[in-house]
Amino acid sequence: MAQLVKDVMTADVATVLPETSLAEVAQLMRDQDIGDVVVASDDLVVGLLTDRDITVRAVADGADPLALSAGSVCTPNPVVIGPYQPAEQAVALMRQYAVRRLPVVQDERPVGLVSLGDLARERDPGSALADISRADAGR
Repeated sequence: MAQLVKDVMTADVATVLPETSLAEVAQLMRDQDIGDVVVASDDLVVGLLTDRDITVRAVADGADPLALSAGSVCTPNPVVIGPYQPAEQAVALMRQYAVRRLPVVQDERPVGLVSLGDLARERDPGSALADISRADAGR
């Protein structure tokens, strides 16, 4: 039987409202030791925001992280997947869209996040990516 996304995803997905300041998002990322959050409005996924997005799209340009919102910097309308889809489908979507993480949605609501590292830990536990992902998860 094929492994499902729900079996490999990270279930405790952090969500923020589009109007949340980048400073607040960065503090949440620091406090929860995470590198990405789902941007949701009325519990519907509207974007995905990573620590790299904050750095490259805001801080590097000299923007004030208190003045910019998550919604203005996030990747809008990210590719999503359902928890009962085969994990292979997540791999195919990541390849097709050249992304490293996918919000997992059920009934259009965020229920998790599946990353390249999550898939590597499950599919190729001896790989360097799996080793690095395990170390990151233990931080």
